[in-house]
Amino acid sequence: MATRDSTLTRLLDAVDEVVFAGGDAHAPVDVILARAHVSPATLYRAYGSKDELVAAALDRRHAEWIEVWDSALSRAATDRDRLLAVFDAMDAFQRRESGARWCAFLGTAAGHADPPQVLATAVQRETDTARMRLRELAEPVVGTSARTVAEALLLLYSGRLAMRLRPAGRGVRAPDVRLLAELVIDHPEQVES
Repeated sequence: MATRDSTLTRLLDAVDEVVFAGGDAHAPVDVILARAHVSPATLYRAYGSKDELVAAALDRRHAEWIEVWDSALSRAATDRDRLLAVFDAMDAFQRRESGARWCAFLGTAAGHADPPQVLATAVQRETDTARMRLRELAEPVVGTSARTVAEALLLLYSGRLAMRLRPAGRGVRAPDVRLLAELVIDHPEQVES
């Protein structure tokens, strides 16, 4: 018997609230089930395990992030603006009602010294997507330095997300990080050396 879409949504929303927004990577499955008002049998029929449920919630969050990033890309007028749009998207994503304490992917990775494969795969997919997109966006701007610039921007992107955990870092806005990104773009030779 298939699980209703509304039930699947409640389960994914519960992971968003408890694990991602609440910052509890090791929340007991009972807490998630209570938040979703779903029985254990329903969870295991729909996803097979808590880890698979969390991976599905990560996949949903990743799709939502890509939509926000794509929207920022569509507003960018130049290749340089498209490369920097990731930082505009970060602010837009953070302002959403479903915002989290920090990055759900970094939180998942940090919460497991040896993550289950399904979670490792979901986290790696997000990293690979960001890396690939940044590199593609960097090519028309910095040419042969695209790989190096993309890695530096990925570091700034990840660092900006991680700073949300620090009380003083919560005031760091993506536009501040964007200024650092502009320096990287303008001086790729400094990053490569």
